[in-house]
Amino acid sequence: MTKVLFLKEAYLELAKSVDYYENIYHGLGLDFEQEVKEHVFKIAKNPDIWPLKADGTRRFSTKRFPYQIVYFIHDDVIWIVAVAHHKRFPEYWKKRLKSKLPD
Repeated sequence: MTKVLFLKEAYLELAKSVDYYENIYHGLGLDFEQEVKEHVFKIAKNPDIWPLKADGTRRFSTKRFPYQIVYFIHDDVIWIVAVAHHKRFPEYWKKRLKSKLPD
């Protein structure tokens, strides 16, 4: 299984989304967090299964919640760039690719 790391911004997005759903209904935020964890595990097991985009990322949409996990692979590490809501500004996270690429 491939090592997975979150960019700080992606981790904060996940935490904020968990809080948001938890405030809507007790337990819903934990459901969201569990779904994201399950999908990150699937990505780690088989990172190349999702199509490679022109920007070098791959994206995996969650089933129950309107989010996608955006990631790229660098030096055998999977980097989660964003846990992005489908209705947010499209590709707002792209600037992270340039400013946060690991050495």
